[in-house]
This record gives sequence, C-alpha cells and structure tokens, in this order.
Amino acid sequence: MPKLPECDQCQLYSLTPHLVCAIHPSGPATDECWDFAPNAAATITTEDEELWFPGTASYIEELIPESHSRLTQEEQLELLETHPLFTGRCPQCGYTFSEGEMPAVHWDCPCCGWVDESI
Repeated sequence: MPKLPECDQCQLYSLTPHLVCAIHPSGPATDECWDFAPNAAATITTEDEELWFPGTASYIEELIPESHSRLTQEEQLELLETHPLFTGRCPQCGYTFSEGEMPAVHWDCPCCGWVDESI
C-alpha cells in the first residue's frame, strides 16, 4: 500500500496497517495528497517511525483493548461480508438498498422485514 511520509501526521490517518485513511484507503494515487490535514497531536521523531498502534486494540476516541471488544474477530469479519452498510444488500433476501434510501444507523429491510441488530 503506497503511503506518503506525511500520512502518519495527518488527521485522516487511520492508525491501522490495513487502511491508510478514510479518503484514500490504499494510499494517495500521486506523490502529493490534496486532502492532507496536519494533525498537531501527531509527533514523529524520525521520518521512518510510525505512530505506535497496538495490533490487539481498536481506537474510538480512546484506546480499547481487544478483550473489551463487543465482537470477536470472526463476528467482525461476518459483519463486513454480510451487513448492508458494507454490501448495500439485505443479508436475508438480497434486497438492494438504493443510494437515496441508505440509512445512517438502522438498516432494516423494507422487503423481507430483516432487522439490523448489530448496534
């Protein structure tokens, strides 16, 4: 994944080895990123050193150890493969949500009645 040296110092940086940022998940396509937003809290001592991020935790406004995570890794992977937020389709009947009806929170299916209980 191509990542620029300044990615580690950007507000959009994901702090995960799997994604660079929300705007450019695989890294910027060019040698310069037009979406770079300096993060004053990110301090790097050398050019090659990345911000520390433990592989067994997640970060949502604070560091959450994996042992306190609500879902197991298998459950998380299943959500990624089946949840309408990621697939755009109902996991039960295959109903396709159009872009205009994509909800922000509850992904209940209007066709078969499937109810999103992942929250």
